[in-house]
Amino acid sequence: MSETHFTSIDMLAKLVAFDTTSRNSNLPLIEFVQNYLEGFGIDSILIDYEAGKKTNLYATIGPDKAGGIVLSGHTDVVPVDGQDWSSDPFSLEERDGLLYGRGSADMKGFIAVILAMVPQFLAKPLKTPVHFAFSCDEEVGCNGVRPMIDHIKQHLPKPSAVLVGEPTSMRVVNAHKSATRFETVVNGHEAHSSCSHLGVNAILTAGQLLGEIGRMSEEYQAIGDVSGRFDPGYTSFNIGEIKGGTAGNIIPGRCAFDWETRTLPEHKTADIKARFNRFADSLTPKMKAVSPDAGIETIEVNSIPSLMPETDSPAEILAMHLAQANGSEAVSYGTEAGLFQQAGMPAVVCGPGNIEQAHKSDEFVAISELDKCETFIQRLIDHCKA
Repeated sequence: MSETHFTSIDMLAKLVAFDTTSRNSNLPLIEFVQNYLEGFGIDSILIDYEAGKKTNLYATIGPDKAGGIVLSGHTDVVPVDGQDWSSDPFSLEERDGLLYGRGSADMKGFIAVILAMVPQFLAKPLKTPVHFAFSCDEEVGCNGVRPMIDHIKQHLPKPSAVLVGEPTSMRVVNAHKSATRFETVVNGHEAHSSCSHLGVNAILTAGQLLGEIGRMSEEYQAIGDVSGRFDPGYTSFNIGEIKGGTAGNIIPGRCAFDWETRTLPEHKTADIKARFNRFADSLTPKMKAVSPDAGIETIEVNSIPSLMPETDSPAEILAMHLAQANGSEAVSYGTEAGLFQQAGMPAVVCGPGNIEQAHKSDEFVAISELDKCETFIQRLIDHCKA
């Protein structure tokens, strides 16, 4: 039995010190966690996402049987490049009751709390198993958790509930939007800028496609959110990056842009993609009349499914009890909860910190939020021992 006990703040400092920006390996952090758990006699398995660089950790405390509770969190963080931090982003610093550091809110705070409370989990035997599911590459599309979910579904006892610890200020979230990212490439035909009849202007064509996205955005805003739960209260669109053109006197032969849609649970991303492709197809004949190689191609880069509200699901009932909440909420950001739900495991989101602090300079989590999370987890421990 290990004698290495950490407070939640101590553990958070350890985790923040690992630069697990998604472009980097998360193996050093996972090795630290695995060794820490082994010190308490807790075995874990690693499910690789990118062998030798990125992996997921799954560990169980309690009996080897179905009906357990998964505590899910991601180990990766977003970059600090170009951000103006008041302190070293990878060295936790406390100021006025706030803990500053990359990932402190999103979402190493949650992981820190449950790791620091391992001794409490082990104080008395659990009747209901609790599983730690720590994933990689969430920030770039919930990629890493997918093989872990597949492994759980195919090889391990089925859990009854999944609690995802993304920052919600410890409020219970039972619904979130989907997030789907596309890349569209317009292949035109280069020509001298004085010979517009001999070229296909890829940038102008891209502009028409962007206009169609704009029209969809306006229409979905008008439809709104019948549930009245989301902010913003509609399916939204965003254009992230555009690249095209060579010089001012050359008709551009190529233009590419990234775009995304975040849909309400009742809306289908497939409908949006189909409409966009129909509009693109309507532009193609005129392009090919000039050059048979001209055309438009759109690929789906990544998709995170929405979390559908399941009132009175085992996950929601449990989380509401642990948080002593009177109601649930909905959020517009995506999490792995929708993927767990698709795999047949009821899921909700509830974790310390505020999403408004995530992804920007001087990210922080309040100590009071960690305190609330500790109370939540202690109630979970008591529940699983009952």
